[in-house]
Amino acid sequence: MEARSVTARPDQRPQPQDGLRTRLHGMWASVAGSWGEYAEYADTRGAAITERMLQFTAPRAGDRVLELACGAGGAGLAAARLVEPGGEVVLSDVVPEMTAIAGARATTLGLGNVRTRELDLEQIDQADRSYDVVLCREGLMFALDPARAAREIQRVLRPGGRTALAVWGPRARNPWLSVVFDAVSAQLGRPVPPPGVPGPFSLDDPDRLARLLRDAGLTDVVVTDLPTPLHAASFDAWWVRTSALAGPLAAILTALPQEAVRALRARLKEAVRRYETPTGIEFPGVTLLATARRA
Repeated sequence: MEARSVTARPDQRPQPQDGLRTRLHGMWASVAGSWGEYAEYADTRGAAITERMLQFTAPRAGDRVLELACGAGGAGLAAARLVEPGGEVVLSDVVPEMTAIAGARATTLGLGNVRTRELDLEQIDQADRSYDVVLCREGLMFALDPARAAREIQRVLRPGGRTALAVWGPRARNPWLSVVFDAVSAQLGRPVPPPGVPGPFSLDDPDRLARLLRDAGLTDVVVTDLPTPLHAASFDAWWVRTSALAGPLAAILTALPQEAVRALRARLKEAVRRYETPTGIEFPGVTLLATARRA
């Protein structure tokens, strides 16, 4: 059965930073093709995180599950068979280019209980108390207003509902990505992302993350460090994947002249030398997994 797409009702209320939000949405739309291309890789890399998310939220037959900032839909797709019979999974993202990829993957897998919607996690166009489970794997840190997003998650959860949210841990403990941002910033002579634009490490403080969820009215909040190492067969394999998937960097890298690209690659090769092994490159990494419930 084909995954069905439902068009969300647009909210006409103007919001602060709408111009920046529109540009960020365009950025994610521009890298959607790469997320489709590397979907299996992303799911394999995130498999242990997804497993822990599902262990806590325990989707079961008849449950409604919402995945926010779904990208290619890995976490929600993993939940789909767990809610059969009678359950439903909604894969959502801010741009239709991403939900189209997620929906196509659901169709290929024969998941008839999966729907797609274009939703902003800071303004979830869904009814109050409409989901048993809300998942978000590596998306909340890109919200312009993560506190608002947390309140929205609390609002759409039913009493007793569970949420699991994964974000990247401290910058220093994720060199597989931090070295790229450091090198690009050095190459351009300015910080990337610029001030005011959330980057991949914007929620890397576990205390702040827990406080966001508690302040939103969620209970039983726990934030756990999970090792997330990354292996790459070579520098080129790592660089091609990382530059393709890193939304905040993709447009910048595309616009760089060839001379600057060569200089950037030289910086990066020097930066990753310490992680080289006989079998490739071995980066350490840490994910913060936050779990909570609605009372």
